[in-house]
Amino acid sequence: MQQIARSVALAFNNLPRPHRVMLGSLTVLTLAVAVWRPYVYHPTSSPIVRTIELEQNEIRSLLPEASEPIDQAAQEDEAIPQDELDEKTDTPHEYVVSTGDTLSSILNQYGIDMGDISRLAAADKDLRNMKIGQQLSWSLTADGDLQQLTWEMSRRETRTYDRVANGFKMSSETQQGEWVNSLLKGTVGGSFVTSARNAGLTSTEVSAVIKAMQWQMDFRKLKKDDEFAVLMSREMLDGKREQSQLVGVRIRTEGKDYYAIRAEDGKFYDRNGTGLAKGFLRFPTARQFRVSSNFNPRRLNPVTGRVAPHRGVDFAMPQGTPVLAVGDGEVVMAKRSGAAGYYVAIRHGRTYTTRYMHLRKILVKPGQKVKRGDRIALSGNTGRSTGPHLHYEVWINQQAVNPLTAKLPRTEGLTGSDRTDYLAQVKQVLPQLRFD
Repeated sequence: MQQIARSVALAFNNLPRPHRVMLGSLTVLTLAVAVWRPYVYHPTSSPIVRTIELEQNEIRSLLPEASEPIDQAAQEDEAIPQDELDEKTDTPHEYVVSTGDTLSSILNQYGIDMGDISRLAAADKDLRNMKIGQQLSWSLTADGDLQQLTWEMSRRETRTYDRVANGFKMSSETQQGEWVNSLLKGTVGGSFVTSARNAGLTSTEVSAVIKAMQWQMDFRKLKKDDEFAVLMSREMLDGKREQSQLVGVRIRTEGKDYYAIRAEDGKFYDRNGTGLAKGFLRFPTARQFRVSSNFNPRRLNPVTGRVAPHRGVDFAMPQGTPVLAVGDGEVVMAKRSGAAGYYVAIRHGRTYTTRYMHLRKILVKPGQKVKRGDRIALSGNTGRSTGPHLHYEVWINQQAVNPLTAKLPRTEGLTGSDRTDYLAQVKQVLPQLRFD
């Protein structure tokens, strides 16, 4: 046997090199085919079937939606702390029409159904021609559908649209009262809200003042004996106040005066016509990442069948990606919290709040001031999450909006004839905002 092996080896070594390579390859292939035997299962009896019952939370963990909290309770755990400055008025959802706005662009960012928007437009074609400075306010049903919309066309005329069986029904109201300017002034005592009410402002008027001045100061940090003067335009009808509109505000704190005066476009500017709002970034990262789950305020829980809103947008990104603050603000929460994992919440003024979830590492602390573009965290995969991503939310007036379509504030000022008209108005308003 050994002799045969030596003869084969000698003959193989005497072959030209290309022949040796080819013969060796064929030999290996032949051996592989000879050794390989596919396993065929031939059942001799019925297969054993075993039913495994999963708990409700285990079922949820297997679903695609498990990357985010899908029931309301999980969201409530991550609620932003509120104080008296966040007190809601009778019209929680408000919007002032600005350049480029349409009925669809305004309501769509809040997740209102396009079918309802179309039915609104069908109820009143004038809604397609809204003007800058006009105000919309609306209320929703428990399921997040539009219940009623109010359009303040002017200080005289208001149109209301109520949901009916087949769409919306419009009603119009024209006020015939007299508009009178009223100066309300005082000093800060225990808190600005209490002091302003003592000076004669309603809750709605106090909210308007806070909104107008939100980018210039933190009302919680006003000190005792700081002064304020508020000029309100109020409509009086049969001796009763029907409605009001904020004209201008002046607040003196630590010896410095701060102003906010309303322009024709419904926004507030300083004495020189410079915009007060701080600009926002559209995305919370240096570059844009793929959206893995969209904003959906009416998403259904596939397990319970109940509405379980997805209040933000998910961006698929590698763990460790730097997460940026989209605007100037104050960190109000930075911690680990159940389904959200490590997360950060930032308040920008009193109107805007942003939230960042499923982080790997937090780089800021509660109470810390941040600037637009500052690194606040590194993205991760913590909490109830099936893969590395960032869940990002934008809230306006305590209502979640679509971060991809929401009209975010930007630093701007008046120019041309608009600024000329505004400065003429400032000359009339400033002398009225007096403390004595």
